[in-house]
Amino acid sequence: MLLCVNLTFSQETFKRTLKLMGSRFEITVIAKNSTEANNYIDMAVGEISRIEKLISSWDPASQTSEINRNAGIKPVKVDEELFTLIGRSVEISKLTDGAFDISFASMDKIWKFDGSMTEMPSEEAIKQSVEKVGYQNIILDPENFTVFLKLEGMKIGFGAIGKGYAADKAKILLMERGVDAGIINASGDMNSWGNQPDGEFWKVAITNPMDKNKAFALLPLNENAVVTSGNYEKYVTFNETRYTHIIDPRTGYPATGIISATVFAPKAEIADALATSIFVMGREVGIDFINQLPKIECIIIDEKGEVFTSKNIEIETIKK
Repeated sequence: MLLCVNLTFSQETFKRTLKLMGSRFEITVIAKNSTEANNYIDMAVGEISRIEKLISSWDPASQTSEINRNAGIKPVKVDEELFTLIGRSVEISKLTDGAFDISFASMDKIWKFDGSMTEMPSEEAIKQSVEKVGYQNIILDPENFTVFLKLEGMKIGFGAIGKGYAADKAKILLMERGVDAGIINASGDMNSWGNQPDGEFWKVAITNPMDKNKAFALLPLNENAVVTSGNYEKYVTFNETRYTHIIDPRTGYPATGIISATVFAPKAEIADALATSIFVMGREVGIDFINQLPKIECIIIDEKGEVFTSKNIEIETIKK
């Protein structure tokens, strides 16, 4: 028992920040020395880069790009890993009644959140913008591992799930290689395992976007993932309604009412997808939905700066 304690304290925390998948990644590991730590972090970087090559819709050589090029033409055979990721994405779409949808990549970019919009798009333009969006048109053949997008011009993309998936895979790889503890932080999509060298849980600070310099909660991460969705700066206002940059794939209209949604889940992939879904669903429906799911919790901040939580997060903890 004493040997175990000494062994834990002989390890230190090492961290590296770098750009991967077009985003800021911070990889933290517990290791005996910097050489060992760098070796582990290099492994994680290799795994994340591998996943990017698989799921990138920007890389014309990726299998995802091949699927998109053949939309409305023919099914495309893909690796089992990509096939199962798409399959899980479709299941999340069913679970959320389409609030999450990887075919959202097909949507026409008619909303601009850079200050250049002077009027709302017409109802007709909004309706047309989502004509090719719909997870129901992603046809999966599990016998042949093929993916077929039924509509010509249809696309899939992993913007709302990819970084979470990469964080999960990097964590699994490092655990298999014997790394006792660490955090993969993919631009706010975080997955943790083990404890800090002093035995304490890793902790995540939750901030209110209306007062970013002050955390209103410091919550422990116990072998799980946390993802926050939302960007307070990215919005447009028309007719006194604030429209966020997260768009409902079913209607083409931006989400309203919420400025931040944080989801705690066993995997970053599911937390990533559900954080986006909650935004689209709205506060009441979103919290009710999360309350029905096992091992998943959420914190929502509305546009007035008020904080709401799912049933198993103690509000007293948040106010401390």
